[in-house]
Amino acid sequence: MRGARAALAFLTRLPAGRLEAADFARAPGWFTGVGLGVGAVQALVWCGAAALWPPVLAAVAAVAAGLMITGALHEDGLADAFDGLGSGRPAERALEIMRDSRIGSFGALALGLVMAARVVALVGLGPLAPVALVAGQGLSRAAMTGMLRAGPYLRAQGTGTGMTGALGPGLVPLGLAVAAASLLAAWAMGWALLGGLAGLILGAGAMRFWALRRLGGITGDILGAAQGLGDLGFLLGVLACL
Repeated sequence: MRGARAALAFLTRLPAGRLEAADFARAPGWFTGVGLGVGAVQALVWCGAAALWPPVLAAVAAVAAGLMITGALHEDGLADAFDGLGSGRPAERALEIMRDSRIGSFGALALGLVMAARVVALVGLGPLAPVALVAGQGLSRAAMTGMLRAGPYLRAQGTGTGMTGALGPGLVPLGLAVAAASLLAAWAMGWALLGGLAGLILGAGAMRFWALRRLGGITGDILGAAQGLGDLGFLLGVLACL
């Protein structure tokens, strides 16, 4: 279970106990399971808030809960990725911009639009929002695992360093978590799940394509951006098919 704890420490602010660097090589297989847990907490927050306030406030509360659990890890990556990729600078300079902790106008605009669209999509999904949160958070992190395996990873030292090897035993928890997310979504959404999967692939795939074209590979910021766009794509895809 050290891989599960490493994934928890990597993707969230939750305590995971003492870990060694080698444990993080096992983490990617558990990304989806951690995502399901994050989505479950968001779903509970949504249900509690929806009992008290209008849907828009329930959506804001659910999104805020996710930001608190993860420390806005993926959102920070999304903003940095858009600052670097959108700068129009050569690859080396774009990577330097992405490493800069300061947020630029392009990153701020991208982050604001994605967050606003996420809230609006959750409001539109109504009673399906809790299930969409669980499935979207889980499956979008499966996309992160796939991108790490596909590579190439550009940083000699960085977020994904040491996680690009074969999954090995991690295939089992990955497969079980993906199956659980898919079955839950299929039960609640029916064929709309296919729209969600298409949106997820489009969102995460577009970020990977952009990074490969501009940089020749991926970084931790690209992974975070792919998760954010993949999750949003899932919500919008489901909403479009209802």
